Amino acid sequence: MDLSGLAAVVTGGASGLGEATARALTAQGVKVAIFDMNVERGEAVAGELAGVFCKVDVRSDAEVDAGFTKARAAHGQERILINCAGTGNAIKTASRHKQTGEISHFPLDAFDLIIQINLIGSFRCIAKAAAGMMTVDKLASGERGAIVNTASVAAEDGQIGQAAYSASKGGLVGMTLPIARDLAGEGIRINTILPGIFNTPLMNAAPQPVKDGLAASVPFPKRLGEPEEYASLALEMCRNAYFNGEDVRLDGAIRMGFR
Repeated sequence: MDLSGLAAVVTGGASGLGEATARALTAQGVKVAIFDMNVERGEAVAGELAGVFCKVDVRSDAEVDAGFTKARAAHGQERILINCAGTGNAIKTASRHKQTGEISHFPLDAFDLIIQINLIGSFRCIAKAAAGMMTVDKLASGERGAIVNTASVAAEDGQIGQAAYSASKGGLVGMTLPIARDLAGEGIRINTILPGIFNTPLMNAAPQPVKDGLAASVPFPKRLGEPEEYASLALEMCRNAYFNGEDVRLDGAIRMGFR
């Protein structure tokens, strides 16, 4: 798929993996709309890219609908959707307090929050983008569009406290092939990236010794992944018409330990 001149929506595009992908798409001549909750940062990035910013909470049907309406009014129907919006937490399923011995369990509202944002929020954007893509003609390649999701190596190597996060990311992996099959007749492709440990704003908040330890745990190269490396794979998934229904780890060959 020739990307130049197409329209794209990048969720979570105000920072980290999403921002890097929005910048990489723009460099290829793509018109980019950013969906994000961070208004100040989102507007700044969109301004730099001559794109459009839409304040969107992916948990909200109304906000996602409004975001797509605004993006399409500015750029036309998106042919590309990159889902990078997501969050995480770390709480054991059940645990005992070291000092008091008090037993507690994973708060179900905290579990639900992660599923709503990472899994259902991604599917909400996928379904609405796919329906929009179906309204436009196929390109010369026979495609109508391409979708890329962001899971995590935690989908396969979930660590202590990651039950909700791993469930949400595993759900993204599990639904990739069925969605690819659902949309195959319409010429719409979907793939999912499972990033390892990446140098994102969240990771930058960690102390340097922590980051150094994580980098040392990567077989090769012994460093954190860079957002631009994620963006490179996301763009290849969009360009390569034979890339469909796949879940691809991008992790320097790391396999996460139990903690």
